[in-house]
Amino acid sequence: MSKHCEILEIEGLHVSFQDGHSSVTALRDVGFTIQKGKTLALVGESGSGKSVTSLAIMGLLPNNARIESRRMRFYPVADGDALDLDRLKPKTMRELRGRRIAMIFQEPMSSLNPLYSIGDQIGEMLLLHEGLDASARKNRVIEILELVEIPSAAQRYNAWPHEFSGGMRQRVMIALALVCKPSLLIADEPTTALDVTIQAQILDLMRRLQSELEMSILFITHDMGVVAEMADDVAVMYAGQIVERTDTRKLFSAPRHPYTQGLLASIPRHGRARNQRIVPIPGSVPSLRAMPPGCSFAPRCSFSETQCRVESIDLLEPAHGHLSRCIRMDKVPANG
Repeated sequence: MSKHCEILEIEGLHVSFQDGHSSVTALRDVGFTIQKGKTLALVGESGSGKSVTSLAIMGLLPNNARIESRRMRFYPVADGDALDLDRLKPKTMRELRGRRIAMIFQEPMSSLNPLYSIGDQIGEMLLLHEGLDASARKNRVIEILELVEIPSAAQRYNAWPHEFSGGMRQRVMIALALVCKPSLLIADEPTTALDVTIQAQILDLMRRLQSELEMSILFITHDMGVVAEMADDVAVMYAGQIVERTDTRKLFSAPRHPYTQGLLASIPRHGRARNQRIVPIPGSVPSLRAMPPGCSFAPRCSFSETQCRVESIDLLEPAHGHLSRCIRMDKVPANG
């Protein structure tokens, strides 16, 4: 068996939803790889397809979803066989979720069951995936609560979700995701509802745990500041497609898609000149039911030309390891 430096390979992923007699396409030709021990940020506005991508990977899309792909390959262990996620039987996928691939959802209060204690909810994962007895489960739960820096972890084992602050509930969600030590963690906007101080603490915690557990992360966000802090590589999504993909340094120093440039221009910057305004991207993400012809960003793009509005654009590679879905990429200004 050969070793792979990737833990996840997605290629040509399409997702559509059946709505009565019609079908709505949510993802079109999505593709990226995540390296072992690294973080890929999936970034874009609300409605761009980030969460649908994560749910497709987890096998959690509703029954009216149709998934097609050229490749959805997961390498759970260094020398093990690859698993084709889109071809696994439901039982095998359930065994994989939580144990090998885990997810932190956006809102911890709605993700935690208010009728069960924190210890019982985390312990259920150990009962399901590892079959531990009650005493062993309690010890492991306390251990993971200490790892995510819950104060007085042993005393908080029997606490209820409503007894925790927002930041502490998010730490519990991280503990719930990591208790079985997965190879890949999907974090879907894990700090959106938190204030900036708590957000910084959660991000620091995730970086430390990633290093200690040798874990890969798919970090879903709309916040480019968080991308700069967390990610090794970035895939920018717009209207269900990847429009730019490269490493974080290249993305921030030389963006090659107008949408990425717009996202970067909208970041508040310390020391920004008084006459330098934060420039919003005009317009909004198009409806999935009324996608424009050609490039989906063309109606909002100041660099678009006739070809952009009539022809679909492939991902192009102007530089090694830097992909952009733009034929006018040479006109996109780099950040200074």
